[in-house]
Amino acid sequence: MGFRVILVEDSMSLGALYTEYLCSEGADVTLVQFGADAIKEIDRQPPDLLILDIKLPDMSGMDILLQVQQSHPEMTVIMITAHGTIDIAVDAMRAGAFDFLVKPFDSKRLAITVRNAMKQRQLVKLVSQYENSLPKANYQGFIGESLAMQTVYKTIDCVANSKASVFIFGESGTGKEVCAQAIHNAGNRKNNAFIALNCASIPKDLIESQIFGHTKGAFTGAVSQRDGAATQADGGTLFLDEICEMDLELQSKLLRFIQTGVFRRVGGTKDEKVDVRFVSATNKDPWQQVQDGLFREDLYYRLHVIPIELPPLNQRGKDILLIANKLLGQYAKEEGKPFKGFNYAAQKVLSEYHWPGNVRQLQNVIRQIVVLNDAAEVDITMLPARIVNDGKATAAPVSSTPQMMEQNSLLSTPAHDTAEVIVHDKNIATEQNIEPLWKTEKRTIESAIDLCEGNIPKAAAMLDISPSTIYRKKQSWDEMEHALVKD
Repeated sequence: MGFRVILVEDSMSLGALYTEYLCSEGADVTLVQFGADAIKEIDRQPPDLLILDIKLPDMSGMDILLQVQQSHPEMTVIMITAHGTIDIAVDAMRAGAFDFLVKPFDSKRLAITVRNAMKQRQLVKLVSQYENSLPKANYQGFIGESLAMQTVYKTIDCVANSKASVFIFGESGTGKEVCAQAIHNAGNRKNNAFIALNCASIPKDLIESQIFGHTKGAFTGAVSQRDGAATQADGGTLFLDEICEMDLELQSKLLRFIQTGVFRRVGGTKDEKVDVRFVSATNKDPWQQVQDGLFREDLYYRLHVIPIELPPLNQRGKDILLIANKLLGQYAKEEGKPFKGFNYAAQKVLSEYHWPGNVRQLQNVIRQIVVLNDAAEVDITMLPARIVNDGKATAAPVSSTPQMMEQNSLLSTPAHDTAEVIVHDKNIATEQNIEPLWKTEKRTIESAIDLCEGNIPKAAAMLDISPSTIYRKKQSWDEMEHALVKD
């Protein structure tokens, strides 16, 4: 079955050559030379695939890519250029391009990339059809259409009616309490209480009373009997945020409660039994906390039955602007301001910023803009200086799930940060045998790229890292090799 391609290439000779390549793959190709013509053609009839040159006579292909991601997010885009740099490649991949080709390339390289792009497009359509019943932009308090968030939504729906313990982990500000509330609201306990406790914010000597309650006279100030979170959550959900901050002694009492549903109030003499669904969360690596002796291993296995990882905001692509627009409308209404949206320059800065504070930071930035300004449209001058100055986003970090941390450590650790090199045969090894870690890493990644016939996204998937990580690594290797030559 054929597919439709718009090829944006200002060189007629190269355009004709690439058109021939694409036609041999069964494509129906429309060739244009100017960015403005490409935008008109896309709006008239969006193609299955857009192959876009970065340097065009009238505008930058990167600007077209950003516009396309907003107006036609389902479109698959391949960027091409004769002036390729690692920075441009990273920017293109982060902006939503499927792959990045540097001229000159032959028909085989183009064919492999196009085939992989169309396979990915088919997979996206299958996922979309399968998850058609799920809200795409709004789900139980979440805003986001990215595939990463669709996976989170799917997992929440699957576990909502179960009593199995759920362990949510992710960076600060990614929405762990929103996720816990969504699990409660989507399940059969939604008509009962959802009780949230932040284990890091409650003093050590009070947290046991907060969870289990106390009897009158149990301690100074206990003038009456008080129900704790365990009693309040009976029939509902108990959410323990920042669970890794809990004192080890209390962890043992919590373990018994989770196993049996039975607890005893502080100062009490009788056991009480409740029916509670446990959801826990942390912004740390819980298994590392176990290894460091800060979290009980038996409690870890009791709570870590169904893990849910919330992706950082800088890995959610177009969700950034979806959330920003939703928050802008909400805050503008609250403050009585006329804001309706963001201009293109402001959208670009928000999309490229790396958001270390995730959704919480974005909330604060939008609130600040609305409170301090009064206009129909947000422009770049209204954005905080730190956002504008640091607008060039760094590549998305490699996922840090407990299962992946060990296998990613080699690829994500710079050579100069490596404290030791393990030598397996001390009798044979000498100092001359020790190779810099970056060379070993370089050889591994380049071998993967060769095995994937030059397809960097595929190699990245096989290595379980992001394509932008490979582009950054390639840049650092070039710098290291250049330094060695100079020395």
